[in-house]
Amino acid sequence: MTKAMILAAGQGTRVRPLTKGMPKPMVPILGKPVLEYLIEHLARHGVREIMINVAYHHWKIENYFGDGQRWGVEIGYSYEGVREHGEIVPKPLGSAGGMRRIQDFSGFFDETTLVICGDAIVDLDITAALAEHHAKKAMASVVTLEVPRDQVKNYGIVVAGTDGKVKSFQEKPSPEEARSTLASTGIYIFEPAVLELVPRGKEFDIGSQLFPALVDQGLPFYAQSRPFHWIDIGRVSDYWTVLQRVLAGEIADMRMPGKEVRPGVWVGLNTRVDWDQVEIQGPVYIGSGSCIEAGTKIEGPAWLGRGCNLRAGSKLTRSVLFDYTRLNAKHEFVEVIASPQYVVDRHGHTTYQGEEGSAVRWGDARA
Repeated sequence: MTKAMILAAGQGTRVRPLTKGMPKPMVPILGKPVLEYLIEHLARHGVREIMINVAYHHWKIENYFGDGQRWGVEIGYSYEGVREHGEIVPKPLGSAGGMRRIQDFSGFFDETTLVICGDAIVDLDITAALAEHHAKKAMASVVTLEVPRDQVKNYGIVVAGTDGKVKSFQEKPSPEEARSTLASTGIYIFEPAVLELVPRGKEFDIGSQLFPALVDQGLPFYAQSRPFHWIDIGRVSDYWTVLQRVLAGEIADMRMPGKEVRPGVWVGLNTRVDWDQVEIQGPVYIGSGSCIEAGTKIEGPAWLGRGCNLRAGSKLTRSVLFDYTRLNAKHEFVEVIASPQYVVDRHGHTTYQGEEGSAVRWGDARA
């Protein structure tokens, strides 16, 4: 039996404002949090006991997933925070520090543990990865993916020998300095003994601190390289790109919800669309309770969350609307992610509601 640890305590600063009111693992793709896809995937591979470390907006994760029984798993949470001036404030302990805290508390990690970041979607063959880990008698394994050389600067790069044994790491090297093109995917397999290398009660990171210690001590630490999809939402621009790919049907096992009422157009329950008076070019999803008025144009890939409203004569192009977003009459959204409070373009530039000089008028569809 394998256990799992999902790392979900980070603040997600690089994807603000998407994470202003929610932790990064709760950012939705096709209306489902990223973290839900991960939990479903772990369950498919028979992983039943899952610990999640949480900090920022932790109740949003805990309230949504509860004890995990909807997914056929058991979920526990480890909150990382401190009391400052009478207030409880989040204070993450780092990826390895968070695991050490759980271990000191209960000894939970008493068998092989799969460690995975809570803010990426993967379709890794977990069963095969575990089999390779055990076959090599590894104490720790890191799952890697080949990336193009011009992109190594975005990743932690793993340098390994022909047998896969890890020799060294490079954190975001330039293409000229990179000694390998194997990127760490933030998926690790650990034996319990690994945690003895992590100091108690301190902030401690897996990639920058624990891994160098494993290499320095010459312990059986291996890189695995196997092809799989790894959808990482590092920046807002990545999120826009990922959604465009998902909506276009490029990612297996990610299906549009709702009912397909025309080729490439899906709707949720209780939607009001003036079908004869609108132009909709799929793929488009229109969430429940949304209203699309006459004279509107939608050019997909586009996603409209629950309760959205496109007023008469407005135009939506390759964009994502979070729940209850209203686009005013005769205004246009092009390649943006929009909520009732803010609009972010595909390059990450944000405009907030009520800002002077904003050409587009939009707001909250509930008002």
